[in-house]
Amino acid sequence: MSRNPFSSDWVRGGADERLRPPGTVSYVAGATDTPLRFMTIPQLLDKAVARHGARDAAIFCAERRTLSWYDLQREADDVAAGLLALGIRRGNRVGIWAPNRTEWLLAQFGTARIGAVLVNINPAYQSAELDYALNKVRCRALIMARGHKASDYLATLRRLAPEIDRPGGEPLLESRRLPHLKHVIVLDDAAQPKAPVPARAMRFADFVGQAGPAQRLRLPALAATLDPDDAINIQFTSGTTGAPKGATLSHFNIVNNARFTAKAMAFTPADRLCIPVPLYHCFGMVLGVLCCVAEGATMVFPGEGFDAQATIAAVERHRCTALHGVPTMFIAMLALPTLRDHDVSSLRTGIMAGAPCPIETMRRVVSELHMGEVTIAYGMTETSPISFQSSVGDPLERRVATVGRIHPHVEVKIVDADGRIVPVGQQGELCTRGYSVMRGYWEDPARTREVLDEAGWMHTGDLATIDAEGYCNIVGRVKDMLIRGGENVFPREVEAYLETHEKVQDVQVFGVPDTRYGEEICAWIVLKPGQSATAEEIAAFCRGRIAHYKVPRHIRFVPAFPLTATGKAQKFAMREAMMRELGLREARTA
Repeated sequence: MSRNPFSSDWVRGGADERLRPPGTVSYVAGATDTPLRFMTIPQLLDKAVARHGARDAAIFCAERRTLSWYDLQREADDVAAGLLALGIRRGNRVGIWAPNRTEWLLAQFGTARIGAVLVNINPAYQSAELDYALNKVRCRALIMARGHKASDYLATLRRLAPEIDRPGGEPLLESRRLPHLKHVIVLDDAAQPKAPVPARAMRFADFVGQAGPAQRLRLPALAATLDPDDAINIQFTSGTTGAPKGATLSHFNIVNNARFTAKAMAFTPADRLCIPVPLYHCFGMVLGVLCCVAEGATMVFPGEGFDAQATIAAVERHRCTALHGVPTMFIAMLALPTLRDHDVSSLRTGIMAGAPCPIETMRRVVSELHMGEVTIAYGMTETSPISFQSSVGDPLERRVATVGRIHPHVEVKIVDADGRIVPVGQQGELCTRGYSVMRGYWEDPARTREVLDEAGWMHTGDLATIDAEGYCNIVGRVKDMLIRGGENVFPREVEAYLETHEKVQDVQVFGVPDTRYGEEICAWIVLKPGQSATAEEIAAFCRGRIAHYKVPRHIRFVPAFPLTATGKAQKFAMREAMMRELGLREARTA
């Protein structure tokens, strides 16, 4: 019997005629019996605080910190007041460059309280990517960790803005390369809580402590003036032409997507969601954080980054009922030799998304992790993110072979190369329309028009089919993109960087199947006449300059590329050749 308290057949996985394509064309529209809410993120949090106050809101295992809903709101308001004291106003951009820590959560709600736009900076970004992101959206403030894993964030920032160490005066940055960035707020390190910060930066504790009663008293009135259609979040996605694009999302976008995603998992205040996925991505901040806020469920963060052992330990200790992850994460957890030593029987549901899911992995998640109501979801950052999701009541066969059915208040059509809707069951490009579609790419109308047409359809670039029952299957990609461990990688972006190497004449980047990451990156390189190089030399050229997940794992030097009759490089032929060389084959996925 379903535990879901909602009436929609979409939630229960029932045979609702409304979710099927009308007639014989590949078009579906979501249920509308649960209305959209025209509300802001602060209003969503206020509602959770009023209902659940002293109950656990967030548990940060590595920090040994537990916040009640009261605590979360109070400390987020401290951040909001601190931003006001710095002169940050509604619409100003504030970057967050940190792994999963308490301060990330506080920044998410603190910026939203005053209408500042939170800019998510990937923790893997290196100097070139950070430079572009901060300048593209003109970040006025940056909240940053000192580092994460092998990355030294302060050293990276110093390379871009050496002025940060200039002594004397107020901690106000005046940088030639980052002219818009004025305030740098550095998070304390647990191992060195009193470690010094650069002269033109400030410690997080000092930042939140600078606000007085005047700023705090302004918060309720400021929050009341916010418009749910305001841009509130910018997330960078890799670009086909080399430069990342800033997908701009509103309160209305992500609040409602979180509400419907939570309903699909039958969330209640009794649920505890383990969140090992990164907060900088929609998976963490929307499908994780905001889903919990929407229903009053507890967020459990196992650590700053993903660790399979720590995640399973967090599930056991805190009796988590739900677990999110990309297939790579679930594969790593299932591979733990100590998995059977942990009691994870409290698990019920969660989301597996971000990359194609091997069917055998899905079956093992259900049987070995006790996630009998796990859901598969499909979407993209530009759609806030979810468009399709399986339900807790769907038969297992549907959950292992499809990405579910259409979300409420969302439309999807499948079109051919000429833009015509194809018959049911025929593949074509998936286009989606509705409340969830982004406002556009930040100050980039040309690239926005490339994906968002005049009728409001977002062209995803994914090839898909929709069957007679309304279930969707993703079968490939129109655009030149690969997905490594849940991270979108556009080959053209990596190619553009490799082309700056003095020995490289031409390069082609593509993906091959990988059992751990779904896809791995390959680079075939034609060197300039008379030059020689090694794979390690090329990899070293990438490390520290582009994100680690974009660095090619397989590098080959070739005299020429296989070409079509018109002279275009045949990536499919290169891919097939690499698969034969490496002894790889395609895995069945949904």
